[in-house]
Amino acid sequence: MRKAAFTAILTLTLVCFVTAQNQEEKKPQTWPEKAAERFKDNPTAEHRATIDAGIPSRTADPAKARKVLVFYRCEGFIHTSIPFGNYAMEALARETGAFTVDLADEYDVFTKENLAQYDGIIFNNTTHLKPSGPQRAAILDFVNSGKGIIGLHAAADNFNGWDEGIAMIGGIFDGHPWTAGGTWAFKVEDPDHPLNAAFKGRGLWHKDEIYWYKAENFEGRDKLRVLLSLDMSKPKNAEPFKNEKWKGKIEDPTKIDVPVSWCREIGKGRLFYTNLGHNDMTFADKTVLQHMLDGIQYALGDIEADAIPSDEIKVEVVSAPDSAE
Repeated sequence: MRKAAFTAILTLTLVCFVTAQNQEEKKPQTWPEKAAERFKDNPTAEHRATIDAGIPSRTADPAKARKVLVFYRCEGFIHTSIPFGNYAMEALARETGAFTVDLADEYDVFTKENLAQYDGIIFNNTTHLKPSGPQRAAILDFVNSGKGIIGLHAAADNFNGWDEGIAMIGGIFDGHPWTAGGTWAFKVEDPDHPLNAAFKGRGLWHKDEIYWYKAENFEGRDKLRVLLSLDMSKPKNAEPFKNEKWKGKIEDPTKIDVPVSWCREIGKGRLFYTNLGHNDMTFADKTVLQHMLDGIQYALGDIEADAIPSDEIKVEVVSAPDSAE
């Protein structure tokens, strides 16, 4: 009897092990498999129509034909908004004529010879990228020689272990107390700045996930021109610090500085980064798309904009309304 019971238990254990192993083997293993599962068939035709309806007009005519590489591979968390961002960049290109777009998700695009055809690289929600030494050199040479780098949302969750890559973007992810389901208050720093034209001189509320950055390698206001930041004077933005995960980490949430969008010069080139873009339909928001388009055109060299670091200049700061409308 005991032998029969033991045999049954052993058989059941083996069946469970084999089943678990088979399920593990069925999980997506490669980047294309993971992307296919995560993206599914999005954006749908309805999503695309909504994005198309939000495409703004270009602010400036391109000085020459511009070509942009949109890179969207992930080695870490894969945002479902990536295909929405890819489509939005293609729609911006198609409808405004400000640039043309190539999409790519393989590292072999990062050679000096291949990048020579492009005026800008957009890192669309890329995470934990692992370019090789020569590929890193090609990216840095690209921007230092006068080209543009544009980072969208998780582009600041990149390049772990590559200090120059982190510095190029401006910082690296250190959590997101302001989660994707919340609507948060933002203040506009220098409403007359060309890359803030989309906000029409007003602060705003927007539903998205917002990062803060590791203090030890965040470039800071002494190197970055901050354009948009969280308005921590609003009680809503302080609410996350009542949660157990974040409670006690900040003595006074109203005094923390959380930049959201910024620009800077890198060598002869330019960077524009915005943390907006976690939520899928952020890429259908006309105000956000205008901000992104102007930032892209700045990085490409077609919009002249002041990149003096924030610590070196005094500007008007416009707070968010007291509540979301």
